[in-house]
Amino acid sequence: MAHKITLIPGDGIGHEVSAAVVRIIEATKVAIEWETLIAGAEAIDRHGTPLPPEVIESVRRNGVALKGPVATPVGGGFPSVNVGLRQALDLYANLRPVRNLPGVPSRFGDIDLIIVRENTEGLYSGLEHEVVPGVVESLKIVTERACTRISIFAFEHARKHKRRKVTVVHKANIMKKSDGLFLQCFRRVGVEYPDIERDEKIVDNTCMQLVMNPYQFDVLLMENLYGDIVSDLAAGLVGGLGVVPSANIGEKAALFEAVHGSAPDIAGKNIANPTAMLLSAVMMLDHINEPEAAARIAAALNTVIQSKKTLTRDLGGTASTTEFSDAIIAAL
Repeated sequence: MAHKITLIPGDGIGHEVSAAVVRIIEATKVAIEWETLIAGAEAIDRHGTPLPPEVIESVRRNGVALKGPVATPVGGGFPSVNVGLRQALDLYANLRPVRNLPGVPSRFGDIDLIIVRENTEGLYSGLEHEVVPGVVESLKIVTERACTRISIFAFEHARKHKRRKVTVVHKANIMKKSDGLFLQCFRRVGVEYPDIERDEKIVDNTCMQLVMNPYQFDVLLMENLYGDIVSDLAAGLVGGLGVVPSANIGEKAALFEAVHGSAPDIAGKNIANPTAMLLSAVMMLDHINEPEAAARIAAALNTVIQSKKTLTRDLGGTASTTEFSDAIIAAL
């Protein structure tokens, strides 16, 4: 029976990279029935909203989605589609593996980190209002339920994947109530996992330590806004957002996505690198119990990048999106 999966191509280069990834997955012969729906700027033009209800209904019905980059206007415009999807579907855990790809230049080698980010509340939720003209209030909502379940997720993921340590990242020295609650829940949950080392670090120190000695970390657990910032910083250690995947996991659905921008300046030119979305699709294939196909795609990608013969421009080559994808398919 074919897997039924929601496909959200996204904005800008989203249509190009998602089409490339679908072609590569199809080459593995995994049976997938794609249900393609639009979100973002294109959805506003067609439906008057960046996140039509049918998108949420599709992901809820299928339980799995693959998503390209969706632009979020800065300082105005429509709300984030990414935040909307995570909250509507209760995709509470954002999972961001950060690993070196052989052949991709980076400041460090042999990086193998996992960022676990609480995805549904905190300051990143964008709960803001103007109190009086010139005074804006932004609300950071933190609940014991959310802090506890993301802590359990981090420790369970660490145990399942034989990880040695979970580091909680916080600012409880200043935000004693909100980050203090996050820290308390981490400590309480951590006691139930005596086989896993526990570590606590303040967020600003974590950022400094990551760029000085990232090898001291294994799994990093943090609230929403810190996770957004630290995961991008960590991606910079291995070559940038174009070469790292992302997953949003909930109890009833999972959404896998490229977290880089929609790059409207190169949209339609067939030069975008589909690697981030492809690696997210590899995570998706593992999630739907297709590990063989996932491993084959990962190996083919590594083969193409290491050969250095057919690379996109951001990786130092001249290949188009299509040529890069063709090379991966050939390597399969």
